[in-house]
Amino acid sequence: MVVVVRRARVRISGGCRTRRSNVVVDRSRIVFPRDTHEVTDMSGRISRRSFLRAVALGGGLGAVSAGSASAFPFDIDPLRPLMFSSPPIQPYRDRLPILPTTSGTSVDVQASSTLHQFHADLAPSPALAYSGADYLGATIEAHVDQPTMMAFRNAVTVHPFAVDFDTSLHGLSERDRTQVPTATHLHGGVNPPQFDGHPEQVFRPGEEYLHHLPNRQDAAGLWYHDHAMGVTRLNIYAGLVGLYLLRDDFDTGRADNPLGLPAGEFEVPLVLQEKMFTADGRQRIRSTPTVPQGSWEGGAVGDVGVVNGKVWPELDVARGLYRLRLVNAGSLSVWNLYFGNRMPFWVIGGDNGLLDAPVAVTRVRLSPAERVDLLVDFGALEPGSTVELCNDEPPPFQAALIGERTMPRFCRFRVGTARGYSGAPPATLRGGPGQPELLPPIPRPQVFRDVTLSQPSDVRLPPSIMSLNNLRYSTEDIELPRQGTVEQWNIVNATNDPHPVHLHLANFRVLGRQVIETLRLAFAAPQPPLGIRWTPSADAFTISPLLPAEPWERGFKDTVLANANSVTRIVVRFPTAESLGFDPDAVFGHGAHDAHGHGPGGVPRSLQGYVWHCHILDHEDHEMMLRYRTVA
Repeated sequence: MVVVVRRARVRISGGCRTRRSNVVVDRSRIVFPRDTHEVTDMSGRISRRSFLRAVALGGGLGAVSAGSASAFPFDIDPLRPLMFSSPPIQPYRDRLPILPTTSGTSVDVQASSTLHQFHADLAPSPALAYSGADYLGATIEAHVDQPTMMAFRNAVTVHPFAVDFDTSLHGLSERDRTQVPTATHLHGGVNPPQFDGHPEQVFRPGEEYLHHLPNRQDAAGLWYHDHAMGVTRLNIYAGLVGLYLLRDDFDTGRADNPLGLPAGEFEVPLVLQEKMFTADGRQRIRSTPTVPQGSWEGGAVGDVGVVNGKVWPELDVARGLYRLRLVNAGSLSVWNLYFGNRMPFWVIGGDNGLLDAPVAVTRVRLSPAERVDLLVDFGALEPGSTVELCNDEPPPFQAALIGERTMPRFCRFRVGTARGYSGAPPATLRGGPGQPELLPPIPRPQVFRDVTLSQPSDVRLPPSIMSLNNLRYSTEDIELPRQGTVEQWNIVNATNDPHPVHLHLANFRVLGRQVIETLRLAFAAPQPPLGIRWTPSADAFTISPLLPAEPWERGFKDTVLANANSVTRIVVRFPTAESLGFDPDAVFGHGAHDAHGHGPGGVPRSLQGYVWHCHILDHEDHEMMLRYRTVA
C-alpha cells in the first residue's frame, strides 16, 4: 500500500497521516523461501518451523541489493516478501458513485456474474453483483411495519474466485466452483428463521426463493449480503453486498423529515471495503503467497481502499451538512476513521437505529459488519479545499507479522462553492415532539453466559482453525437461550486479534470491555482439544476497570467488536414469538448444503434456529460460527 501512495502523492488540505503498527518485525532480515515446499506442510499451510524461520532475526533480505529486486515476482514488494501488493494506483481519478435506490413492498434481488471497472486506469475485473448492477447492489428503502417481499434468484454463471474455493471447508465440493451456492442474509433484520439467510439454506444457479421480511423493528441502516456456508468470504468480496435503509415516520429520508436531518443528495451511503488487485486490474482474494491457491487463508487483507465500488474516489460536496451512512463491508480489518484535517463530526446512530442525541467525536472505530450514521459539516471549509476520510488502525497482529501495513485512506471530499443543507445538527433525535421514543435503559440480566473466541496456540499461516467455545460448527452443544429472557454475554477473546461478533435475530446493548490476562486464564483453565466446550469465566483475570461503550456503540447493535485479550460484555433480550409475530424456533426447509451431515436415510437435516459468528469472513467460513436456538 505504501508503494502505491508514494507514487501518487498529492497536495491536499486534509490529508491522511498514519501511525505504525505496534508489532515490530525487522523485515530487512526476513528469509524468503525458495519454493513452497519450504513453507508449507502436507496440509498446504505454512508450518510453525517455517514461519518462525521466516521471521527470525537472522540472515535474509539484508543481503539482497536494490539491483536484485527483479528476482521477486512483480506483485511482491521485496520489503514485504510474504505479502502480495497491488500495482501503483493513482488516488482520486474516479468520482464516488452514488448507489442506485429501489423501494416498494416487492423487490427483485438477482445475483449475477459481471465485469466491473474499479478504477479509470484498471481494466474491468470479473465480479458479482445484485439486481442488474455490475458491482454491489441497489440500496433498498423499506418502511417500518410494511413487509417487503424480496424475490431472490441465483443467476451466477462464473465465479471470479472459482479457483480459490477450498473444498475442505464444510462439505464444499468441486461442484461448487461451477454451481455456485448463494444465500442472502439481511444483516440486522429481525426475520423468521426461514427468511434469515441461514448459511446452509443455499440456492444454486437457476434457483429462486421468496424472502418475507416483516420490517417490525426500528428505523435503521441495515445491509444485505451473501451468507453461503464456506464461501461467504468469496461471494461478498466478489460483490454480493447492498444496503437496506429502513425508514419510519420520523426518519423518512425526505427533505421535510421531522428530525431535521439532511436528505436527498445530502444523505450519502458509503460502502467501505479493502482490496488487492493484480497488475491486469482483477480483484485478488489472496494476500500472501505462503498459502497455496485454493486453500483457506485465515484473513484476506487489502492495500487499496474501495468506496461504493471505486478505488479511492472523490466526491464533490456543497458547503453544508451531510449525512454519511457508513458500513464496513470489508473482509478482515477494523478501521479507526477520521478526517484528515481532524475536524469534528457527529455520530447520530449505529447498527440498529438512532441514538438519543448527536454526539460530537473526532473518530469512529468500525469493525467488519458494523454501521455508523454520521453528520459532517463541510460548511466551514473553503471552496476548492479537500479533506480525506482516513484510517490509522494498525493491522491485526498476525497480519502485521507478515508485513501488512495500515491502509491509510478511503476517499476524498472536494468542497464546492454552492451552499448545501444549511441546518445545524438537531439537539436531540429521540424523546421530543416529532421524534421516536428514547432508548430504554439497559435491562438487568437474568442469565449470565460466558462464551469464548480462541485459536490453537501454535503459530501457523493461516491459523489452523478459529473457534467459538472451542467447538466446531457441526456441534450439537449449542446455546439455548429462553425466549423473553435477558442475558449478559461475556465474550472472552483469548486471541491476539480483534473479532467482530454478530448475533442473528437478537439486538443487544454494549456494557463495556475489560482487559484480561489471557496467559493466567489459560494456565488456570487449560484449553481442551477442539470439540470440547471451553467457556471459562474471565472475571478473576481482568486487569482493567470496565471501559464503557464508545459513543457510537450506545444504541442497539447486532455486531460488537471483541478486542484482543479482553472480555466484552453485552446485554441481550431474546424476543418472544408473541412480540415477533413469528416462531423463532420453527423448523424449516432442508439445507441444500452438506455442512453438518444428514438425517436418517441420507435425507438432509431440517434446519432450526439462527447463527452467531465472527464477522471476519475467513473466520466465519472456517468454524468460527455456531448455531443457536431461542426456545420457549
